[in-house]
Amino acid sequence: MTDEEPHVKQPNQLRLDPLTGRWVVVSTDRAHRPMAFTPRMAVQTNITRPCPFCPGNEEGTPPALETYGPEGSWRVRVVPNLYPAFSGDGPFIVTNRGPVFTQASAGGIHEVLIFSPDHDRSWSMLGDEQAGLVMAAIRDRIEAHATTPGLRYSQAIVNSGREAGASVEHPHGQLLGMSFVPRELVEEQAGFARFAGRCLLCTVVDAEEDVGYRVVYADDRVMVVCPFWSGTPYEMLVVPRSHSAHLHHSPADDLDAVGRALRIGLARLRDVVGDVSYNLVFHSAPYRAPEPYHWHVHVVPKLTTVAGFELGTGVLINIVNPEEAAEALAVPVAVANAG
Repeated sequence: MTDEEPHVKQPNQLRLDPLTGRWVVVSTDRAHRPMAFTPRMAVQTNITRPCPFCPGNEEGTPPALETYGPEGSWRVRVVPNLYPAFSGDGPFIVTNRGPVFTQASAGGIHEVLIFSPDHDRSWSMLGDEQAGLVMAAIRDRIEAHATTPGLRYSQAIVNSGREAGASVEHPHGQLLGMSFVPRELVEEQAGFARFAGRCLLCTVVDAEEDVGYRVVYADDRVMVVCPFWSGTPYEMLVVPRSHSAHLHHSPADDLDAVGRALRIGLARLRDVVGDVSYNLVFHSAPYRAPEPYHWHVHVVPKLTTVAGFELGTGVLINIVNPEEAAEALAVPVAVANAG
């Protein structure tokens, strides 16, 4: 059971994100400002050369690391990034070059995950089998990273749309294997550690199912919610019901379910607010990190601009109440049953 009061419209609030320990401001009055939501802008394309991610143009990328599909064609493809943020197999060595000048090597792996041969097929348009294949590719690449000496953590992301950071129009994701654990993961690990009782996200699933009104989609393997502490409008959190710290150790059925839930959630987002840019962020525990942790996916639509207050304080302002966002996004019963 929960002590939370039933959903009613309330004045501005501070809500605590238990994963990171950061406060979020919910201020729905600010949604009435002119141009509160940022419209999606097209990704700039180079019309002088063909899309390097489309079939037939494979010479435009380095040789594939993995391909999935029948012989002679591909349905999912993973290639090295031509402009890597992390590269090389050098060890993580910190060097102090003065009293306030500390640096370290940026060795690691940076890959591109092309999750459909179709130039216009975003994740929300993938079939369930294709979405499951993309999740399998993410699992396989993280497994490969985890066996690479010197690496400690893998980050899988999707940047969809120019505002979300995409530089190529063809839908794709990125996989980055790095030699350190970034601050966001360290903060989430601390959130799990300081939560009293059972797993933090297992508790979230039970509590959200109990109250019911922030659930966007749920089946027997996965739940999609607009979290209580949402920092951006129509933010979603995708949580597999089976407890596992590591995405790459999860069974295929759970990966398929998450891929399908992402497709359903993103399709609902498009139906409700239009073709907006968004980021998908897959959070899995560092390879050799002990419990507690529970892997999950953040869905962050790019509807508003991070301005001076957010940059100066680290406190996000959400102009759409998460309860109202979930009510709008909630998957109709017929659609959920069909899944």
